[in-house]
Amino acid sequence: MSTSTLEESFKENPQSPQHILPIDFHLIQEVPNSHLWPNINNFPINHDEKNPNVPIIDLLAPNVVELIGHACKTWGIFQVINHGISLDSFDEVESQARRLFALPVEEKVKVMRSTSGATGYGTARITPFFSKFMWHEGFTIMDSPLDHAKKLWPHDYQEFCDVMENYQKKMKALSFQLWLFILNYLQPSQEHLINSFEFTQALQLNSYPCCPNPNHALGLAPHTDSLFLTILHQTNNTKGLQILKKDQGWTSITPISNDALIVNVGDLLHILSNGEFPSVYHRVLVDQTKHRVSLAYFFGPQVDSTIVPLVSFDKNVGVVVPKYRKVKVKEYLSLKAKHLEKVFSLIRS
Repeated sequence: MSTSTLEESFKENPQSPQHILPIDFHLIQEVPNSHLWPNINNFPINHDEKNPNVPIIDLLAPNVVELIGHACKTWGIFQVINHGISLDSFDEVESQARRLFALPVEEKVKVMRSTSGATGYGTARITPFFSKFMWHEGFTIMDSPLDHAKKLWPHDYQEFCDVMENYQKKMKALSFQLWLFILNYLQPSQEHLINSFEFTQALQLNSYPCCPNPNHALGLAPHTDSLFLTILHQTNNTKGLQILKKDQGWTSITPISNDALIVNVGDLLHILSNGEFPSVYHRVLVDQTKHRVSLAYFFGPQVDSTIVPLVSFDKNVGVVVPKYRKVKVKEYLSLKAKHLEKVFSLIRS
């Protein structure tokens, strides 16, 4: 598929320029009022950094289908090891991401995301839903970053493109492997579902600059991801990601190793699983002394695909009733662009 169709889905909900351009973090000595979040610490926060129950899954384990299915059902998030992607691959992408984010603002604005676009430089798309801005800048790629890279480095763009395209290929293969495991868990007897979707992808490079007041700033505000799966690499084994776990408050998800990947369930997989898999509510904190970079890969179905909840037969109640109506991906993305976390209430059966 052409990923331009994913970009097309954003054109119906344009954003204003002030919600796209980040501030110049290089010039900031203190957090401006526009970025001060007064209530961050009003949440109950779990400070246990050992991730006592976050599943860690070896993809070579013989019972990997059951392990992943259980992790999706109980947590909606897990870490994977033995995924076959080398540390060098992560280092290369991080190096190129830092090369981009280190550029002066006047260079980065050359590739600023358009008001109706999906790729390029800018703030998080959830920005308009909040009264405060986030301590974050991002760069979104769908397949080839060639056009943008040529504007940033007219004579030295090829390495950036090669690294990003190679990483996306590896992430797509891993995502499809995880997808097959998940589908096997949800509907082991329905092999025809394996070919029922064609897929789209997006790679998000995230930059969280050093913050003078990290207790009153947020890297990313609380939200869920929209597609099937998100695969996150937090570079240099640094923490920042937190999930809201029932009865535990905000819990930090720290990578267990430099090559561990964090995988979380997105909205469309929550719908497909008929609510069995939670779509993880998460946020990102910032640090006073570390400039953090993370790599988020989003994997999901084409925008013209239709998501129909998979319902099963329960001997006690008969056929399980769908919790959500069937919905086209494009319609879902449009609803979420207007309503954010209220979107699930709009598609309930």
